[in-house]
Amino acid sequence: MTKNPLSMQLDVEDFLPASEEDKAYMVQMRPSSTFFKDGCRRLYKNKVAFVSMIVIILITLSSILLPMVWPYSYEQQLGVVPGQPVDPSYNNLHPMEYSATELERKEAGESVFPHVFGTDDHGRDYFIRVVYGTRISLAVGFFASIIVLVVGLTMGSIAGFAGGRVDMLIMRIVDIIYSLPDMLMVILLASVMRETLGTVIDGTVFQAIGSNIISLFVIFALLYWCSMARLIRGQILSLREQEYVLAAQATGAGAKWIITKHLIPNCISVIIISTALQIPSAIFTESFLSFLGLGVNAPMPSRGSLASEALNGVTSYAYRLVIPAIVISLIVLSLNLFGDGLRDAFDPKLNQ
Repeated sequence: MTKNPLSMQLDVEDFLPASEEDKAYMVQMRPSSTFFKDGCRRLYKNKVAFVSMIVIILITLSSILLPMVWPYSYEQQLGVVPGQPVDPSYNNLHPMEYSATELERKEAGESVFPHVFGTDDHGRDYFIRVVYGTRISLAVGFFASIIVLVVGLTMGSIAGFAGGRVDMLIMRIVDIIYSLPDMLMVILLASVMRETLGTVIDGTVFQAIGSNIISLFVIFALLYWCSMARLIRGQILSLREQEYVLAAQATGAGAKWIITKHLIPNCISVIIISTALQIPSAIFTESFLSFLGLGVNAPMPSRGSLASEALNGVTSYAYRLVIPAIVISLIVLSLNLFGDGLRDAFDPKLNQ
C-alpha cells in the first residue's frame, strides 16, 4: 500500500532498529584511541627513531648489567697485589692481549678472561672502564635533564600564568643568563664549586658522588633552565586564555591548582620532547668538563676523562681515544634522532 505524500501519519518502519549492516555502513570510524597511543603508533612507524630507541635501551642495559658480571672492576689495577712487587706486564695491553702472568696461567690450564679492549697504563681493564663511563655519562645526562625540567617548568609556569611584573622579572633574568658566555661560565663555576663543595660534603652521603658531579648538577640548575622556561612560558601564555581555564577561575580555583591540573598536562608533549633533547646536551657538557678535568672524580671514568687520558699515548694506543669517541657519538646521535622522532610523533602542530 502506497502512503499518501500529504498524509501526516508516521511511518512505523522509520523507527525500526538498524541492522548490523546498516550500522557498519553508516558508522565508519577507527577504534577509539588516546593521544599517547597515537603518538606511540607514529613513533613506531618512524624507523630511524625506533632504531635509535633500541640502541639507547641496549646501551643503557649494557652499562647497568655488564659491570655486575664482568670479572674486572673499573678501578682494579691488575698488576698490583698487596705484599708483592708490581707486575708491569699488565700495563698497556692491546685488545685481546694477555700479560706474561696470564699467559703462564693459561699454560698451566687455568681459564683467564680476556681483555677485550686491552688495559690502560695503570693496568686497569679498558672495556669495563668504557662501560662504566657510559653508565656515568647516561646517569649525569638523565639527572641533569630532570633538574633542568624541574627548574625550567617551575619558572616558566609562574612567568606565563602570573604575567605582568613577575613575567618581566623572570624573563629579564633569562636574558641576563643568555648574555653570559656559556662555556666560560661553566668552567668558572665548575672550578669554584669544586673547591668549595669538597669541604662541605666530606663525611656525608654525597662524598661518594664527588664534588665535581654535584657542582655539575648545580651548573645545570643555574644556567641551563632558560630554554625550558621560555618554551613552557610560551605554552602557558597560549593556554591560559582557554575556556576551561576561565571556567576554573570562575569556580574559585587557585593558581597552583590550575597550573598543575590544567596547564601543565596540556603541555606534556612539549615537556617530554624538550627533556629528551636536553639529555644529549647534558651528556656532551659532562664529557667536555671531564675532558678538562672538571668532571667526574678519579678513578671513576667518564667519556671525557677516558679521552683525556688517551691523549698521553695517542700515537701508540690510538684506539683508546677512538673507542670513547665512537661510544659518545653513538649515544648523542641516537638521543638526538630519538628526540626528533618524539617531536614528530607527539607534537600536535606537526600532525594536523
